[in-house]
Amino acid sequence: MALKHAVLAALLDGEYSGYQLAKAFDVGVANFWHALPQQLYAELTRLEAEGLVAGRQVVQETRPNKRLFHVTDEGLAELERFAAAASRPSFIRDDLLVKVQAVDRIDAAPVIAQLTERARMAAAKVEIFEQLLARLRGGLDEADFLAHGARIGPYLTCLRGLGFERETRDWCERIAGVLRNRSGAPQRP
Repeated sequence: MALKHAVLAALLDGEYSGYQLAKAFDVGVANFWHALPQQLYAELTRLEAEGLVAGRQVVQETRPNKRLFHVTDEGLAELERFAAAASRPSFIRDDLLVKVQAVDRIDAAPVIAQLTERARMAAAKVEIFEQLLARLRGGLDEADFLAHGARIGPYLTCLRGLGFERETRDWCERIAGVLRNRSGAPQRP
């Protein structure tokens, strides 16, 4: 997947300025695609040049003018082509796992500290996802929202993010506990 597809998908909810798009990425899209704000601004420029998004200038009295972008018909057609193409399997690439892999031959204390911190960060993201999912559902329970909600794509990706962060939190807490328990006990070869 290219950044352009993540940007096009994020713009399906309406017109966004570059700043608003960056905020939308932070809240929802970042659980499956990370991008820095400057990458998003550059991508919007490329997408506009390709005719996949269109921008319009908004004159503001007390602030600098801003540009709002929306997906064009060509951009929607590009998303259709992207959706029809086969997806590659995902894979894990995480430096913390390399450290855990090596923990038998290195000092475990810094690894335990990093696992604990990763678990804390994942727990904070769990709370954010739970709040976001509740906001997306409005007053509906999940079953009703999934059956009748107007736009469920962002909800479904947030469910994946929630599951990922819960699993990360649980795994990090478990492995940190295992390593703490082993640090005081003699190890067998």
